[in-house]
Amino acid sequence: MTTAAAPAPAPCLLDDPLASHAALRPDAVASVCGETRWTWRQLLGRVELVAGALAASGVGHGDRVAWLAQNCHRYLETMLACGRLGAVFTPLNWRLSAGELAFVLSDCDPRVVFWQRPEIEARVVAARAATTLAAEWVELDTDDTASDGTFSRWIRREPSATGTRPPATDPALMLYSGLSDGRPVGVYLSHTGLLTQAWYGVAFGGASGSDVYLNSGPLFHVGTLKTTLATYAAGGTNVFVARAQARLLCQVIARERCTGAFLQPVTIEQLVAENADHRYDLSSLRAKPGPVAWNEMVSPAGSGRYRSGYGQTELGGVVTFIDSQRAALGQAGFPAPLLRLAALSPDGAPLGPGEIGELAVRGPVVAAGYHRRPEVTARRQAQGWHHTTDLGRLETDGSVTFIGPMTQLIKSGAENIYPAEVEACLRTHPAVRDVGVLGVPDPVWGQAVTAVVVAVDPVTAEVLVAHCRQHLASYKKPRRVLFAAALPRRDGGLDRAALDRAFGGGGYPGTGPPNGSTGPGPR
Repeated sequence: MTTAAAPAPAPCLLDDPLASHAALRPDAVASVCGETRWTWRQLLGRVELVAGALAASGVGHGDRVAWLAQNCHRYLETMLACGRLGAVFTPLNWRLSAGELAFVLSDCDPRVVFWQRPEIEARVVAARAATTLAAEWVELDTDDTASDGTFSRWIRREPSATGTRPPATDPALMLYSGLSDGRPVGVYLSHTGLLTQAWYGVAFGGASGSDVYLNSGPLFHVGTLKTTLATYAAGGTNVFVARAQARLLCQVIARERCTGAFLQPVTIEQLVAENADHRYDLSSLRAKPGPVAWNEMVSPAGSGRYRSGYGQTELGGVVTFIDSQRAALGQAGFPAPLLRLAALSPDGAPLGPGEIGELAVRGPVVAAGYHRRPEVTARRQAQGWHHTTDLGRLETDGSVTFIGPMTQLIKSGAENIYPAEVEACLRTHPAVRDVGVLGVPDPVWGQAVTAVVVAVDPVTAEVLVAHCRQHLASYKKPRRVLFAAALPRRDGGLDRAALDRAFGGGGYPGTGPPNGSTGPGPR
């Protein structure tokens, strides 16, 4: 006689830590946004309300829910509510042009779109008019419960049942990233992958229940979001601000006693200028060394053992860590637990130590595929590996050296910019015969986008920059436009190395730590 095996316990979903914190520390503060403060008990109630309203809107397993707005406490509520339903929360880059927004909205095909009016209304309205979406649009920036289409009215509708528990390997989040062809693509990240990355943030990043994390970076990027989730999983407090404006950041850090924040070097300089008279107490903030005046305002980051190494969007964040107590041959540190990292030969075979190949990863953090791009999923996940399209090698001590993207990438501030996308835009101008885009080292932004144009008709740099601003997000436009009689070519394509040599390109990710950064991070 055989005995049937007991069913295995269900793995955790993204909203499970919420239920745990609500039971164990119900009155601790979970999120802050302006005057709104939710305890863990209150946040759980809010998530239940949002999940019921989403279900009443017809949102179910596998449906996308788009977030087209700046940072807000409702971001966290909606993301967790989507996870409970098996839906896929999809934060979109609100800085995109109307044409770019129309593309990603049509590609995403959401059931519900949460959006805001301030700063982006004109672009959102134009993008919406350019699509044929059947989505329900819910406006976030008003508490007018009498107006149709507002969040406050929407959330008070009669809730529907939220359905069955989805598998933990299902997507919970979709982030748009760029491919080498310049087209954005949705990257699916699973419940298990996101929680694994959150655990990395606790184990290696030191996130704890006493943390107060200032969400001052864009939450459509994994660079900010991975710390948001680590703070959430650890039971800390997430503080949200719509934009990284110096005076507002100073006020919020001082009022909420924030211990951490997502701050770019240029933002730190603005904070120093804003607080030159020390009227704001920023001493709660634990920050890495910077300008002397900055060091006098904040507390040292401490002697944390680990720093981030290598990562990317498709991995939900960072997958190698630099250990201050363990010497490493590779500048990207050692692979995290629960995954395998290898350098592959062109035929997909793992290479030995010291051999250069394409970095590849397998494990729970790997993306659950690409949205509506089966050919990309098949190519990037061939032979059971996630192919990063980055070059690197494993060293004899097991550490990792990151060499650089197999396809060129420009990093300006926190933004990833693909030359192919900017080049494609410039080629649509009738005066442009040929164009090459490169990144030139910049002391403030890391790299500045520079375009080298071969013109068929007289045209000014200002006209071409305006053309890009019209069709692309503003941060993608060239800061400089140079003119040449011809571009260097090799094997029928643009010789980017020769272009860099001729026009001062450099500082690409993996070639050095621009702006004092500690090395390659998520992109």
